[in-house]
Amino acid sequence: MKSIKKIVAALLLSTVVVGGFAGCGNSAQSNKGDNKSASSSIEDIKKRGTIKIGVFSDKAPFGYVDSEGKNQGFDVYIAKRFAKDLLGDESKVEFVLVDAASRVSYLESKKVDIIMANFTVTDERKEKVDFANPYMKVSLGIVSPDSAKITSEDQLKGKKVIVAKGTTAETYMTKSHPDVELVKYEQYSEIFQALKDKRGDAILSDNTEVIAWAKDNAGFSVGVPSLGSQDTIAPAVTKGNTELKDWINSELESLGKENFVHKAYDETLKSVYGAEFEDSLVVEGGKIK
Repeated sequence: MKSIKKIVAALLLSTVVVGGFAGCGNSAQSNKGDNKSASSSIEDIKKRGTIKIGVFSDKAPFGYVDSEGKNQGFDVYIAKRFAKDLLGDESKVEFVLVDAASRVSYLESKKVDIIMANFTVTDERKEKVDFANPYMKVSLGIVSPDSAKITSEDQLKGKKVIVAKGTTAETYMTKSHPDVELVKYEQYSEIFQALKDKRGDAILSDNTEVIAWAKDNAGFSVGVPSLGSQDTIAPAVTKGNTELKDWINSELESLGKENFVHKAYDETLKSVYGAEFEDSLVVEGGKIK
C-alpha cells in the first residue's frame, strides 16, 4: 500500500512540474493560432505589446520557417517593419502560421490582427475581410514536367490540375474550366510533391511561385508564365477594422518614400527571380503606377 501511495505521489509531483514548465514557455513567434481572440484596435495592440500577423510556413520565398525555426521571407520582412513602426521593435510581432484555406477564418475568429500570407485580393474575399493597399502584383502560371510540357491553357483539357485549396488558382479553374479535374491539397509543399509523384499533370498557382520552384527542380518548366488577369497581393484585416487598415495604408505610403518594398525584394526575392522581375512584381507606396 505504501508503494502505491509513493507512485501516486510521484505522478502528482511530475504533473505539477510538467505543468510548471509548460506555463513558463513563452515566445514572440507562434506556430499555431490559439483560441484567444485578438482585439485589433491600435490601442489594444499597443496595450498587448505585440501584433499578431498570420504568415505562411511553407511558401518560400514569401513566408517560411528556416532550419533554425525562424520566420523568413518577403511577407515576413515587411511584417517585421510594421511591428517596428507601430510598437517600436520588430521583435514585437507574433507570427501565427496559417495555410491558404485558413487565412479568412483566422481573421474572422480574430486569432490574428493582420494576414500577410501572400494574400491575393479578390471580390469574393472582400466580402469577408478588408484589404489594405497592395505591396505586390502577380498573375497565375502553369508548371509541368518537361516530358509532357503544357504550353497553353487549352492543353489543360483532359488533364489533372493540382491546386492549393482556398487559392485564386482553385477559383480560376472552377469558374473557367469546370470540367477539368482538380487535385487539391492544403499545403503548398504538398502540391509540388504531388507533381513530382505524378498525382497530377500540372500545377496552377501564382506565377512567382511556380517560376521559382521550376528553377530549383530540373525536369520541370513553366510553359505558361502568365494566365488570367493581373492580381495584387495585400495585407488583410478583420472586416470593418477601418482603423488598422488605414494605419497600414499610411504605413505603406510612408515606406514608399524610402523604396522599402524594393529593399524587401532585394533582400528576399532578388536571388530567386533576378533584378529583371523587380519592377513588374513590386508595388511601392501602396499604389500601382
